[in-house]
Amino acid sequence: MKSKVLSIASDYLIMTLGVALYCVAWEFFMIPNGMSSGGLTGLCTILQYATNGAIDVSTSYLVSNIFLLLLGFIFIGNAFGVKTIYCILMSTLLLRLFGTMDMMFCLPGQFMYIPEKILIPVLAGVLEGTGLAMIFLVGGSTGGTDIIALFFNKYWPISTAKAFLIMDIVIITGILFLPDRTLSDSIYGYLMMIASVSSMDFVMVGRRSSLQLLVFSSKYQEIADYIINKMDRGVTVLRAQGWYTKQDKNVLLIIVGRNQIHDLKKVIKSIDKDAFVSVTATSSVYGEGFEEIKVGYKKDSKKQLKSGDEKRD
Repeated sequence: MKSKVLSIASDYLIMTLGVALYCVAWEFFMIPNGMSSGGLTGLCTILQYATNGAIDVSTSYLVSNIFLLLLGFIFIGNAFGVKTIYCILMSTLLLRLFGTMDMMFCLPGQFMYIPEKILIPVLAGVLEGTGLAMIFLVGGSTGGTDIIALFFNKYWPISTAKAFLIMDIVIITGILFLPDRTLSDSIYGYLMMIASVSSMDFVMVGRRSSLQLLVFSSKYQEIADYIINKMDRGVTVLRAQGWYTKQDKNVLLIIVGRNQIHDLKKVIKSIDKDAFVSVTATSSVYGEGFEEIKVGYKKDSKKQLKSGDEKRD
């Protein structure tokens, strides 16, 4: 019981630190310099600039997330737990708090000032990516475009990665519709996005977006049932033989996203503390829930190939 409480406390401490880094990136670096980037926070900053601060980031961030969470519960199901709600509320609180700390802004005359403007979105991206990685590693989420990406992934044949990319491009481009904005404003947004994604992948899984697990356990059925029913992921049972004992065994082959690995390891340990788990980073995963398989010919090409084969026969 004590170890479980400590584990939960550790998770929430890590999430809090991750959220703090995320908010620092925006409130200390990006927003004081009139910059924006992708994600829901980027969209909220554009709204703040468009209204001359009448609608601040923290307010629109909270309202938008509440709306998206309701849509998520209705159309996706109970996919967002207490940790997601906690991260959203903590982000709202820290965005508002940090927004009042003028002495910490990256502006001329302040300690955090960076003369080379192009480095501001890069540093902000590193901070944001590191913070998000910390949140994802303990099973948390900041909501926002995560919910929209999951929605697209469920109802249309588009991967979450592609959905994120499309939304980020649209949001970053959106700042150009504000008065007196130039192409450089979009470039700053893309710099932050690239730095954020790179640092997040590096911190989490060495730039790999998915993980492959091999689970050796006598309680493989319980583990497989949990993954299928609770995590909405597929599981493959492989037949194997222990060469030392010459006994047949069942091995689970599982592919999961980077933000699911923490919860999965906890579940496996709770079901079978003696389970042997091998985790391997994968560079590419194709299929439902991951990336779409790309081929170099159109859909009708299969028919053309088939007819061509018949002619040759």
